[in-house]
Amino acid sequence: MVHFDNPKDRPVYIISVAAELVGMHPQTLRQYERAGLLRPYRMPGRGEGKGGKERETRLYSEHDIEQLRYIKRLTQELKVNLEGVKQIALLKEELDSRQRELDKQKQKMQQEIQRLRSKIGQLEVQIEEEV
Repeated sequence: MVHFDNPKDRPVYIISVAAELVGMHPQTLRQYERAGLLRPYRMPGRGEGKGGKERETRLYSEHDIEQLRYIKRLTQELKVNLEGVKQIALLKEELDSRQRELDKQKQKMQQEIQRLRSKIGQLEVQIEEEV
């Protein structure tokens, strides 16, 4: 069994349910997958599909549903084409990655500040004892 750290990443919705939740046709979800805009979890199924390949069931997570709603907003409300959506998604991913890195650096700096404050406190006590 596959473990997902974030509950929002846990695949739970089959394609028809995911499509209904976001108000799209299942074929649109397949199109977005082919375009590389999302990658649903694929659970091995029973029997053979097209071309003799084993059937797989696409399962969508809450995170996927959020992504689909975001894509829908970009394409329908803001009239962005799929190539534009791909570019926006790449930039958003890069921004998120940089934000995570900044958060890590901030945490390290806060730890260093705490360490230095503690050291200052120790030095102040030593100075008081010597005086």
